Amino acid sequence: MSDRPGGLPPVSGIVLAGGRSSRFGSDKLTATIGGTTLLDRAVNGVAAVAAEVVVVLAPGVERTLARTGDDRQVRFVADPEAFGGPLVGVLAGLEVVEQPLVIVAGGDMPDLNPDVLSLLVRSLATADASIGAVALRSRATTSPLPAAVRTGAATDVARRLVADGERRLRSLFDHLPTRVLEESEWRALDPDGGSLRDVDVPSDL
Repeated sequence: MSDRPGGLPPVSGIVLAGGRSSRFGSDKLTATIGGTTLLDRAVNGVAAVAAEVVVVLAPGVERTLARTGDDRQVRFVADPEAFGGPLVGVLAGLEVVEQPLVIVAGGDMPDLNPDVLSLLVRSLATADASIGAVALRSRATTSPLPAAVRTGAATDVARRLVADGERRLRSLFDHLPTRVLEESEWRALDPDGGSLRDVDVPSDL
């Protein structure tokens, strides 16, 4: 994209949009904040730093997005199994992205901060090659989303985990060497911590 932050290495984006929304009670990704759906807000946040965005859907589900720019490249791919879990969705995205670095986020994350996403990407790009991911820590807890991952390393680990029956996204970071950014490294860019916000129930809107 032409408006990516200057100096940012090429990066793809994966937005996970294949969940059931069971706690929300209806299709939460079509819920709106300020007239924009949760999914559009998440895609727009990732697209601010990524040359392409891959949206991973449940099989048989169709989505439409509001176009916010002619240069935004968005593709839809289907999970290989319905509601198979976030790790399966991440793997589906990893297998089709074009860039060696990837930002991964949830479709229910409406307040992704481009500066924080850029920090994740730059931190991974400048880390030792043995580091396969960079994630954020908040209140002593490491959050699996958003995160930056190396496509090759993350794909290899995700394939092995999925083949072993693992479906939890956190397991990817348990098995992938990960650098964790402490709050002191990112909070000034996002004082409200919106980049970690996700919507599970209507009261979260």
